Amino acid sequence: MLIKTIYVAILCCVASAAIATPNIQYWQSASGAKVLFVEDHNIPMLDVAVSFPAGSSFDTLELSGVAGLTHQMLDAGSDGLTEDEISRGMADIGAQFGGAFAQDMAGVSLRTLSNLEVRGKALGIMEAVLQRPMFADEILNREKVRLIAALKEAETKPDNIASKAFQKAVFGTHPYALPVSGEVESVEIITVQDLRKFYRAHYGANNAVVAIMGDVTRGEAKAIAQQLTGKLPPSAEGPDEFPVEPARIKASEQRISHPASQSHILLGAPGMSRTDPDYFALYVGNYILGGGGFVSRLMNEIREKKGLAYSVYSYFNPMKQVGAFQIGLQTKKEQADEALQLVRSTLAEFIAKGPTEEELLAAKQNIIGGFPLRIDSNSKILNYLSVIGFYDLPLTYLDDFADKVEEVSVDKIRDAFIRHIDPEAMATVIVGAPVTGGKASGNTEVELMNAEKTSKN
Repeated sequence: MLIKTIYVAILCCVASAAIATPNIQYWQSASGAKVLFVEDHNIPMLDVAVSFPAGSSFDTLELSGVAGLTHQMLDAGSDGLTEDEISRGMADIGAQFGGAFAQDMAGVSLRTLSNLEVRGKALGIMEAVLQRPMFADEILNREKVRLIAALKEAETKPDNIASKAFQKAVFGTHPYALPVSGEVESVEIITVQDLRKFYRAHYGANNAVVAIMGDVTRGEAKAIAQQLTGKLPPSAEGPDEFPVEPARIKASEQRISHPASQSHILLGAPGMSRTDPDYFALYVGNYILGGGGFVSRLMNEIREKKGLAYSVYSYFNPMKQVGAFQIGLQTKKEQADEALQLVRSTLAEFIAKGPTEEELLAAKQNIIGGFPLRIDSNSKILNYLSVIGFYDLPLTYLDDFADKVEEVSVDKIRDAFIRHIDPEAMATVIVGAPVTGGKASGNTEVELMNAEKTSKN
């Protein structure tokens, strides 16, 4: 046993030493934007991303969906460029536009050749998209029709029904409970004035995070960051105006009828924020519990031993404030209660006792050994730059990653899970479950819903 422990520890140390992390440079541009830059001249490519605190959690209940539509329409026409001209202009030079949209963040990204002429054209289009969007009525009407059709279709899907119910059960009235794409009723009433107001409030230079990766010098990167943010709205609301959601919730259970052949089960609770001191203990612990695929404990108990599900997983979704901890699986309807009970008992045992030393050593080896694959391309590094800047993580985050994982112990995992997750205070949603009525085990409240009523529209 001692020899095995030493051997695995040596493997982890060797993996840690072999990781070559990028040198991250940081400054604040004249516009007020944060800039994170990695200079790399190995390939003639430039990757740029500009992110804002403008995700779906900045919606209101009445106008749920306005954040997503604002982000979606940034490249649908600007002052001086039509939607087709933007699309053709990028295609003609082989550049690629991208975007990211979630609860906390909205952003636009660009990949282009670093050649001065080519990148100049690409950055000019990106500048127009970010700083001079038009939000035309006819295009908004077209996009609303598409979005409403997609939302109505999603209302019939068991996974989407489960996800929406779960978010509301975990976050209550907090903005994190709002659906990322909005609701049919709220999208129908959104106007271009709403988009312009949201843009002015949330796409300010003082809230922008610019990530730059690739074949340019620091001086050129400074000019690019200023070009992309210098004419953004002069000020914008910050993300700290959210109400703070309590770290614990009351136990609840919803059984939602649906004609699906399987039950879709989600259970969880508020978990952790991105800057939580327990981040690495919870991260490594969850890898052992349900984040490690076929080597996780949930997979072993639910699939390998009992054959109750093809797949079962767990994860933390850390955000500016406390995001959700979630366990999910699909199983035959007649097995739903058995599977749910086994998930609950497995979770409770894990929280009470923590992982074994063997599980922890194997998890460290897998996590550290696989870390170089997370930073093996410019686009992956660019994503990390955006996350580090947006969530105010240390610039040494990538350098420290392996050491932070190494420092995690069985006791730290157990203590962190005990502080953050109460197995007796979880939100549970079962879509496509046999209706049992009355009270569920553990005296949790059972809410019976009919998914067909939800999808009449």
